[in-house]
Amino acid sequence: MAVARAAQHNTTAIVVGSGPNGLAAAITLAHHGWQVEVREGAPVAGGGARSAELTIPGFVHDVCSAVYPFARLSPFFRAYPLEAHGLSLIYPPAALAHPFDDGTAALLLNSVSETAALLGADGHRYRSLLQPLVEQWRPLFDETLSLPRIPRHPLLLARFGVRALPSAATLANAVFSRPHTRALLLGMAAHSMIPLTWAGSAAIALMLAAAAHADGWPIPRGGAGSVSSAMSACLAASGGRIRTASPVESLDDLPPSGAVLLDLTPRQVVRIAGTRLTPSFARALTRYRYGPGAFKVDWALDGPVPWRASDCARAATVHVGGSAEEIIASEAAPWRGQHAERPFVLLCQPSVFDGTRAPSGKHTLWGYCHVPNGSTVDMTARIEAQIERFAPGFRERIIARRAAGPHELEAMNPNLVGGDIGGGANSLAQLLFRPTIRWNPHRTSAAGVYLCSSATPPGGGVHGMCGWNAARTALRDAARSR
Repeated sequence: MAVARAAQHNTTAIVVGSGPNGLAAAITLAHHGWQVEVREGAPVAGGGARSAELTIPGFVHDVCSAVYPFARLSPFFRAYPLEAHGLSLIYPPAALAHPFDDGTAALLLNSVSETAALLGADGHRYRSLLQPLVEQWRPLFDETLSLPRIPRHPLLLARFGVRALPSAATLANAVFSRPHTRALLLGMAAHSMIPLTWAGSAAIALMLAAAAHADGWPIPRGGAGSVSSAMSACLAASGGRIRTASPVESLDDLPPSGAVLLDLTPRQVVRIAGTRLTPSFARALTRYRYGPGAFKVDWALDGPVPWRASDCARAATVHVGGSAEEIIASEAAPWRGQHAERPFVLLCQPSVFDGTRAPSGKHTLWGYCHVPNGSTVDMTARIEAQIERFAPGFRERIIARRAAGPHELEAMNPNLVGGDIGGGANSLAQLLFRPTIRWNPHRTSAAGVYLCSSATPPGGGVHGMCGWNAARTALRDAARSR
């Protein structure tokens, strides 16, 4: 009977790509009774949310994403909690540590008041900036992560927009007087992968800080692959299935279905959709702008990172970049086609809190910096020099390393075009209107074909919302057609 109903209403769907957004789309449709099949070209599902022994046996590294601030906060993960499917999240005492040359470190703790207490003269300013957002985190994330619509909380959005729309550099200088506080904010803004003097770069910092105080920045026990395993189990519980090692070269090769959802960036969409797209829409997709690439290094260590500032051992995430001025210069360099001599490095030291990642007494370390899209420059020495700067003796603890530049990252995952791990440049215009200017960015010009990747709002990050929004669009369209 269920099969007959699916055929009658054509409630079958194929999702191309099994990254977190593709799996989120599949879970949403399957939960609503659709028959869903996910097609994945790689041998393992998960896209960027995977883990593997990248250096030597026994050391488990995260292939791409590693820390999950929205794992319990986004509307999708609140609707489909992954703990029910085996995911275990670990919450370090501090969400973030940011070391400085004077041997101290700024900390982002799991409450506004505790963080403010460490910021001296900037404490009351920090509390005034973040407390209103944290008190209303649920409507804030619902509004900013969902599809464009008439705001249900216009005053909250207006308050957020006043602070979020300027550049991160402008916000830091306007609000804070202490150099260390400014650097702490700019380090969070650097996750945007755009120059920190650009409008809108403050938004990423505010969202990440609010997430830290609402729930923390957890890491998954056992590695990033645990997130994808839990999402796969959630999908299977609703009857969906995943076919790995099953690449899709053309939409014409797929069997008929009620909807096709593409967890792909515009370049791949144009390649496989062919003549199904109108010429004008295809041209618009080819104009989509990708952002800087990443140069990533994974290390196997014979001990923990020997931080000069002991507070760094309280956080899984460490921002290695020094002063605000250094971070601004580092993040501007890739947009000029340059490679920073002192790059801002995002580090994750998961094995400090998760003993499953490495043999007893040993550790794993994950880190990357931003480089020009498609760069071929080896940044390993510069990255390690930055870590050594704040952790003397670090190099002596390296057992093995694996470096991957933009070309290696794209070869591993074709969605990482030129090493862009964010799904496209996060300029203010493209963050609001990605991949093209359309009221609903998930619909394409081809009937029944939808985009569900991070090339659609709300963009990069493991929150599942691109897939959730696309699937809900497909559900509404199907209901109208019936």
